[in-house]
Parts: sequence; C-alpha cells; structure tokens
Amino acid sequence: VQLQASGGGLVQAGDSLRLSCAASGRTISSYAMGWFRQAPGKERDFVASISWAGGTYYADSVKGRFTISRDNAKNTVYLQMNSLKPEDTAVYYCARLRGGLSTQPASYDLWGQGTQVTVSS
Repeated sequence: VQLQASGGGLVQAGDSLRLSCAASGRTISSYAMGWFRQAPGKERDFVASISWAGGTYYADSVKGRFTISRDNAKNTVYLQMNSLKPEDTAVYYCARLRGGLSTQPASYDLWGQGTQVTVSS
C-alpha cells in the first residue's frame, strides 16, 4: 500500500484548502487514518484522525476549523482546512494507524510523502 498526499499550496490567512490522501495497492477502509503536520525545526504533530467507522478526533489547535473525512469507495481520506492561519504552515502527512485511535506518530505504520501548506499573513 502506498499513500499519496496532495492539495497543499500557498494561501492567505483566512483561506481554505482541502488535502487528499489517496491509497493505492490495498484498501484502507478497515483502518483508522490520521493527518499530522511538521513545521521546520519542530516535531511532527497530530492534527486529526478518523476511525474506520468515521469517528473523528482533532488537535485542539485545529478543532472547529479542520474536518477530516473519508471516502472508502475512492480509498481516500481528506482534510478540509478552513480559516487557515500562518501557524498552520507545515508539511502535512497522512498516515495509517495500526491499532486503536492514537495521536502518537509511532502508532502509525504507513506514511505518505507529505504536502506543503504555506499560509501567508
């Protein structure tokens, strides 16, 4: 299985972006999935996760602004990002969770290559 993240770009504060994470090679429908982000010089931080049944969980910093969703028919997970702020600037990664819902990167066993999101003020 490979994960391909896309949809990043350069936007202004207050704008929206939708990231996509497409899986190829095998279905991800039975797995929980997550989004993380990593800013330069910082650790990789949890952003959001979604269970195989659609239950969601968010980092406090994005709650109310970001929405994670999935389309199992398309083998794709999305991250809708609204009201973007300069502090949201980072490389965003999608990942497959190998167990119960977790915010820890070590709990995720398969990662996409990342997509850059840059928010200007």
